[in-house]
Amino acid sequence: MHLKPRLLRVAALALVLAAPAFGPARAQDATAPPPGLGYPTTQDVPSQVLTLDQERLFSESLFGKRVTAEIEDRARALAAENRKIEADLEAEEQALTEARPTLPVEEFRSRADAFDAKVQKIRAEQAAKSRALNTFRDSEQQRFAAALGSVLADVARQRGALLVIDRRVALISADSIDVTDDVVAAMDARLGDGAEGAPKE
Repeated sequence: MHLKPRLLRVAALALVLAAPAFGPARAQDATAPPPGLGYPTTQDVPSQVLTLDQERLFSESLFGKRVTAEIEDRARALAAENRKIEADLEAEEQALTEARPTLPVEEFRSRADAFDAKVQKIRAEQAAKSRALNTFRDSEQQRFAAALGSVLADVARQRGALLVIDRRVALISADSIDVTDDVVAAMDARLGDGAEGAPKE
């Protein structure tokens, strides 16, 4: 599970900070390896641009782990409930079919109409439960994103950076400018697993 790109784009765009600009970038050492190939670099070298792995940020945070586990648990329970309902309805339909030869036409039609109405009602109820699960996921992602902007701003200021971008949009980047672990730790400190404020089922 990952955050909606639109929400995180808003958070990322908010990180053009009013921080003092650095002087001209130093020329890269001709003997140094090219950036973005996984090589380690000195952590105390400031960079005006930082990168963030959005998918890993959510999945490795306490908040994201709790949301993912809860969605998986509720989805499994809903799937099991749907299977039981389907089996019960099939049995009921079979019984009605077998009883048809012994029932007056009007009575059979009445029972068949009642069965169809029951099926439609159950379908609507189960679809509503599925939509509620999607709504829960979206609302929790929005809660996470709402706290993310200020956390990213704090991390950027601490690193002396002006901009944080999604690592996926960078063609190459040094590992030292990836702040995913820092942001995960900061979000864990800010939100924990978020269970206390989560919407109830």
